[in-house]
Amino acid sequence: MSFRYTGEELPLMARAVHWKSYVADLVRPHLGPSVLEIGAGIGSNIPYLRRPPVRDWTAVEPDAAQAMQILQPGVRVVVGTIASVDASERFDAILYVDVLEHIADDAGELRRAATHLAPGGRLIVLAPAHPFLFSPMDAAIGHYRRYTEAALRALTPAGCRLAVLRHVDTAGWLASLANRLVLRRARPTGGQIRVWDGVLVPLSRRLDRWHCRFGRSLLAVWRQVDACAT
Repeated sequence: MSFRYTGEELPLMARAVHWKSYVADLVRPHLGPSVLEIGAGIGSNIPYLRRPPVRDWTAVEPDAAQAMQILQPGVRVVVGTIASVDASERFDAILYVDVLEHIADDAGELRRAATHLAPGGRLIVLAPAHPFLFSPMDAAIGHYRRYTEAALRALTPAGCRLAVLRHVDTAGWLASLANRLVLRRARPTGGQIRVWDGVLVPLSRRLDRWHCRFGRSLLAVWRQVDACAT
């Protein structure tokens, strides 16, 4: 597996408390007692998501310097990739939050992840939407792609059923469009993050209830319905 990611924006994104709380509200219903998070970064998602019924959390991160910053008690940290997880381990949920777009072989990645699902387990992906929004910022932080609904649907691993596929962050779509067409910044600024998180994300919470097709991100959840195979 290939990663092309510096993680320079992670400390900024860790301050996006409204966004992380919103993502947690969307994702928590699909979690179970054991969770595997791939590409955990500095662990900023964990405090929002590691709540009952979650009991065990394994955080996998390929960058050792970032992994060392995951300091939550009781969290098992693995420096590596999905290939570093023992073949016998099974999880109730496997989580990719803004990670899959950094992986060259995304289809192969999800096939491997699906082999680690417990019966009825969920495979959860949050990823940037709309290829036409691909900007210098995407390139700078190591994105290989942005996704369409059809592209994510096509990644469905064998033995799994796509249970959820929806756009989120409708208002943030406008910010991404502005960056693509006007600003063309390669890095987000603190001010941009504050406006997006403090103004646009609360607006998106309301707009997303209408299941608009213009969200900045896509949320996909697959459920294991049979023995997932490579």
